[in-house]
Formats: sequence, structure tokens, C-alpha cells
Amino acid sequence: MTDPTPETGAGLHGLDWIIISIYVSAVIGIGWYYGCRQKSSDEYFVGNRGMNPILVGVSMFATLFSTITYLGIPGEYISKGPVIGLSMLSLPVVYLVVGYGLVPFYMRRRVTSAYELLEAELGLSARMFASTLFVAIRLAWMAFLIYLPSNAILSMIGWEDDKLPWVVLVTGAVGILYASIGGLRAVVITDVLQFVLLLGGGFFVVASVTIALGGFSWFPTSWQDSWDTQPFFSADPNVRITVVGTLVGNVLWWVCTAGGDQTAIQRFMATGSPQAARRSFLINTCSGACVSVMLMMIGFSLLGYFQAFPERLPAGQTLETAADRLFPYYISFAFPSGVAGLILSALFAAAMSSIDSGVNSITAVVLTDYVDRYRERPLAERTRMLLAKWMAVSIGLIVVLLSAYVIKHVPGNYVGMAQRITNLMISPLFVLFFIAIFVPFGTSFGAICGALASSAVAVTVAYWEPIIETLGVRPEFLKTISFQWIQPCALTSGIVLGSVVSWFDSLLVRECRTRAP
Repeated sequence: MTDPTPETGAGLHGLDWIIISIYVSAVIGIGWYYGCRQKSSDEYFVGNRGMNPILVGVSMFATLFSTITYLGIPGEYISKGPVIGLSMLSLPVVYLVVGYGLVPFYMRRRVTSAYELLEAELGLSARMFASTLFVAIRLAWMAFLIYLPSNAILSMIGWEDDKLPWVVLVTGAVGILYASIGGLRAVVITDVLQFVLLLGGGFFVVASVTIALGGFSWFPTSWQDSWDTQPFFSADPNVRITVVGTLVGNVLWWVCTAGGDQTAIQRFMATGSPQAARRSFLINTCSGACVSVMLMMIGFSLLGYFQAFPERLPAGQTLETAADRLFPYYISFAFPSGVAGLILSALFAAAMSSIDSGVNSITAVVLTDYVDRYRERPLAERTRMLLAKWMAVSIGLIVVLLSAYVIKHVPGNYVGMAQRITNLMISPLFVLFFIAIFVPFGTSFGAICGALASSAVAVTVAYWEPIIETLGVRPEFLKTISFQWIQPCALTSGIVLGSVVSWFDSLLVRECRTRAP
């Protein structure tokens, strides 16, 4: 491979578009293949509860991995620093907590919607509150996951930002199409294919930079001038990232996601047993460790490359300002025709692996928790299947509109934007499950109060700057609050308040029963 320059390899060529078309056709074909073999809604949503735990584990990781990690984390290494990579050290703790603390509880019952479990423990109101919260989370999350690769594609193709809605439409449409047709089996198989593409794309980038620089001189041996100060620990909320904050944040994110998100719990249900579910989460955890190392290598290699060739940065940009777009920008000029198309397919894959799962999971929740729960007579199986597929298409269209016109207004770099969006509701959702599982006197009213408090704290911490600017105040000691504080503050406040309210609520209920004639 020759030394790449923006002038000699810019943009995509005919062979790239052919490869992208083949990939898109393949995933749609997989959706069609499994769609033709579906006989029940149980197969559509949970794969008849007998899927291979290895495939399910890879699919879980691919779903939660997303374009945010694939593009955002290398940019974080380039412009902010390496501490974010230490999150992989917390994965053994994550596995133990989720695999042995949460999975046994979830696998006691055979459910389609995770929030059916809440009704059994806390009551109907908790179930409906959680279902609504999940739908809101996933709509915002999927919108962001389409927005991010669409921006990357604009960068690779060289189109102006006003073309974003069209790129969003095409990107979203493919994922929505095969997910709505093929159900969970199609989603899992395509997730595995997408995972392989992601690994291959990362390998090509690192190998290309190594060849261009004649070795591994790109690996940093000292703290770079472009990096932030990232201490081991700081109680100052203005400090953006710390080692302790990274480790704690990763544990909390995985526990809250695996313990409260339908996307993850639905995959546990698809394995059929606690042992298989635990094994699938182990595969998910190992995949996470491997990919974390790969992303670190991508970020470091691109940092070294553009430090060696600063003239090849986008016009008028620096390492700090262009960090989030350097990955796709490098791909657009560094690779010969064909390879660039393969890696762009990987970007599509990262987006679709989250879109397909989100569409399938939201459809499962809406159909189970709203339609089935309130109908006096169950729908005929054929009608239920048809309704599920039309729901999936409708949900997808809503996501595309949000992605094209709303998500761009969320402040921050890719990692910061992702943390603000996901942490707003991931912690409140898990608060409901925490009260149901671990608080013996938990009540529906207490759990909902805890979740609402958690949401309020999450919004306040995530959007502290615009809030205080709107109020016309600017405290010197608290100008900003790092996104790493969102989840600890939201989760702690929700659990404490939810437990306290549940205790008083349970006392009141007992008092009323005592006084009843």
C-alpha cells in the first residue's frame, strides 16, 4: 500500500458503491429469508427462546456497541486522551454483577417484554411507566445512531451538510426494512455479520497507518499536547474525565443497560435458560474487551498519522476540532477503490446493528405492553404478526425524522452527546428494576417516584450549562458538570428516594389495612 494522500485517493468510486450495494442487498436478503420462515410472534420477537448463546452474545455487543463507539471513541483518543480506554478493566465486575446478580431474576419467567416482570413485582403502573420510558430512550438513541454515521458518510463522500436528511433516510430505511421483515433471528445474524465488518474495518485502518509510517512509531509514549488533563480522581465536577469516573461509569452503564433495557433482556429471553443467558453475556463481555483494544489502536494510529502529516488534515481544521471526523475522513482518501467501500459498509453495519434491534425491541414492547395487555381478546397470530411488522415500519419512520431534524441540536462531541442522550433515561429505567429486585418493601408508587427523581437529576446534570445560562446565573465554582457525573447522581438519587417513598408508602398501606373494619 502506498503512502496515502487526500489528493490521490479522495472520495468513493464505482467499485465502492458496488460493494456497499452488495452488503445492503445481503442484509435485506437475510431479513427476507427469516421472514419467510416465521410462524409465530414468539419467533419474531425472541427466536422461539432457543437461539445459540454465542450468536446472541455477539449480537448483544454489536447492538450496544454502535457507531458512537466505533467513530466516537477513536476521536476521544485523538483529542481528549487515553483514559477512556481503561473502561475495559471494569468488564469482569460487569460480568459478575449482571451474570450472577441480575440474569437469574430475569430468567425466572418467560416473557416477551422485560416490563412484564415489573408488573409481577410492583404492579401495572410501574410496568406502563417503564414501557413508556423505554420507548422514549430507544427513539432518541436510534435517531442519534442514524445521525452519526450519516455525518461520517457525508464526510467521506464530500457532500454538503444540507444533504444529511437524504443520507439519514437511506441509512435508516435499510435497517428498518430487514428488521421489520425478519424479526429477531434476522437481527442476530446480521449483527454477527456487522461485527465481523467492524473488526475488519478497524484492522485495515491500523495496518494502513503502520505501513504509511514504516512501523509502530504512531504509538504514543508520552502525554500529547492535544490531550486534556485526566487525573485518577477528582471531586471537581468541572473535570471532564477521570480514571475512577471511567471505571465506575462503565460498570453503571452496563448494569443499568443489561438490567433495564428491553434490547438486552430480550436477548437473555431468546437463549432459553439462565446458564445460556449468562454464557451469552460472557461472550458479549469478551467481545467488548477485544474491540476496546482495537478502538484504542485506531485512535492512537490516526493521532500519529496526522501528527506526522498535519497538512493532510481537513482544510482549516486541527486535531482537536476535526477529531470526530478523522476516522471516516482518513478512510475516504487512504484506501484504494473497493476497500473504502468495505469499510463504509462497516459504518453502515454499526448503525444498523443498533437500529434493527431498537425497532424490534420497541415493537415488542408496544405490542405486548399496550396492545395485548389491554385487549379483552388476544389477536389472531397472523394479525399479530402483520401488526408487528407495520409497527416496526412506523417506528422506523419516526426515528428517521428525529435523526434528520432534532439530534443535531444536542451539544458536545460524539461521546459527550451519546452520554447525555443515553444517561437521561437508562438510570431511571434501572431504578424501577432495582426497587423490584432488591427492595423487599418496594411499591409501585415509590419506584415511579424514584425514577422521576432520577430523570430530573439526569436532565439537570446533563444540561447544566444551558440551564444556568437560561436562568441567567453562572456560578464560578460550577461552570460545567462532566457527563461522568450523570449516571452516578441519577442512579443514587433515584434509588434513595424510591426506597424512602416505598417505605413510607408500605407503612401507609399497612396502617390502612389495620384500621379497616
